[in-house]
Amino acid sequence: MPVVMLAPEVAPLVLEPSDEAPAKARRYLTDRFRELGHADDFVGRLVVTELVTNSYKHVGVGHIVVRIFPDVREPLTVIEVWDESRALPVVQGEDDDAEGGRGLLLLSELVHDWGVRPLNEEGKVVWARCAR
Repeated sequence: MPVVMLAPEVAPLVLEPSDEAPAKARRYLTDRFRELGHADDFVGRLVVTELVTNSYKHVGVGHIVVRIFPDVREPLTVIEVWDESRALPVVQGEDDDAEGGRGLLLLSELVHDWGVRPLNEEGKVVWARCAR
């Protein structure tokens, strides 16, 4: 598992867990991608929507923090979503009858790599690295 190198500090987006959080995260991502000179934000919008939605639906308390920055070692962009739960995300198996649960499976196919990093205090960061 690669170690994500931190870029110069970027102002994070701090969200309340609500049904408005994913849309706010998408707008933040679009603005950050534009600042970084990325022409296409489609995959990034899908990734940030999935990660923020998971935090909102499965944690539901505390703040959700989103950061987006360039990887300093490779031509990739890092999307991080922090929440206050230590519960790890689970990639569901393929189930043709399921009405949900495919988001992380889809995410894993779209990004360069992704993972989870526990925080010293309670919580975790779920991150993904996308092509620029």
